[in-house]
Amino acid sequence: MSNKNIDVSTDVARIRKDLVECRRDLHAHPEMAFKEVRTARLVAARLRALGVGVKEGVAKTGVVGLIKGGEPGPVVALRADMDALPIVEREKKPYRSGTPGVMHACGHDGHVAILLGVAEVLAKRAKNLRGSVKLIFQPAEESPGGAEPMIKAGALRNPDVDAIFGLHMWNDFPVGRLGVRPGPLLAAADKFEVTITAKGGHGAAPHQTPDPILAAVHAIQALQAIPSRLVNPLEPVVCSVGRIRGGDAFNVIPNKVEFAGTIRSFDPKLRPKLPKMVRDLVGNAVHALGADFEMQYTMYYPATINDPDMTEVVDGVAAGLVGDRNVDRTVQTLGGEDMSYFLNEVPGSFFFLGCRNEKKGLCAPHHSDRFDFDEEALPVGCEMLVRVVDSYLGRGRKQ
Repeated sequence: MSNKNIDVSTDVARIRKDLVECRRDLHAHPEMAFKEVRTARLVAARLRALGVGVKEGVAKTGVVGLIKGGEPGPVVALRADMDALPIVEREKKPYRSGTPGVMHACGHDGHVAILLGVAEVLAKRAKNLRGSVKLIFQPAEESPGGAEPMIKAGALRNPDVDAIFGLHMWNDFPVGRLGVRPGPLLAAADKFEVTITAKGGHGAAPHQTPDPILAAVHAIQALQAIPSRLVNPLEPVVCSVGRIRGGDAFNVIPNKVEFAGTIRSFDPKLRPKLPKMVRDLVGNAVHALGADFEMQYTMYYPATINDPDMTEVVDGVAAGLVGDRNVDRTVQTLGGEDMSYFLNEVPGSFFFLGCRNEKKGLCAPHHSDRFDFDEEALPVGCEMLVRVVDSYLGRGRKQ
């Protein structure tokens, strides 16, 4: 779908070039979690130049802006994450990363540019707003998570936020397609780490010692009973082991094997039950072979669950902007996002912004060292958030 067929307002169309230039500047200067010093400085300076109230240093490098409307009303927040990833960029584009080993490989540079564009549009309309708009520029989404620290630092207070919205670049969708869904959109992300121990021995005499490698194999296989047998098959759950280490010689049974993996789930009621499932399955497999084990289970981000009423606001705006047939209401992913913490505090909705363009070769997956997106998505995202604010505040009532 061509961006020419999308009804972008004059205000947004006017800043299209600036959106692209801002995004490319950010892309060329990526910064890791809680090190977004230059990015935060740029954000704060641009907000101040627009006359927006600014608070810096929120959860280390976070920035919060406040646009006060000309009339009383609710407070709506918009969130953008700022951090990059520890990836070496491969593409030789003019705006490629200038920071060795660091790259914007998930679209966060686009998120920041879009929200700064939204700030410019809304700041000029401030006197006509029936309420206020809080702009949350968050550090460390990729890891270890900046949303929860920002909440603890008061990002949703003074004034108190009534609703929150955000978007994420989505290279599974072409430009002009939006993903909007009530309820669970992204999964809870958990990590398990297991260490299996035995006294070790000779590979030619396995009967003389428990074999932690064999125990690890059985334990890893047993874990697949979680999605296939222990959880309702209608409930999406993924259990993946991504690392296994053990042994130094081909003919020696080692005394230790370690493996680690992740479990992704949507149901908040199921999630607390998962650590025991992992421990029981691993324990049964390991102890049956005479070995011992230790396990650490870490719960990272909770599921990102959209409020139905707030998603209805986004859905209506999306259909009006790109057309009903270009709104995907089935989208869901087992990836994780710490926007979830904000949505656990106040009602809101998070949606996906299509940014793929195969004709331009812009189709590498997120977190790839060749990731890039079609910058025609920038004005679409900007227009979406501006209209969401207008639609929400136009309701004329506090949620």
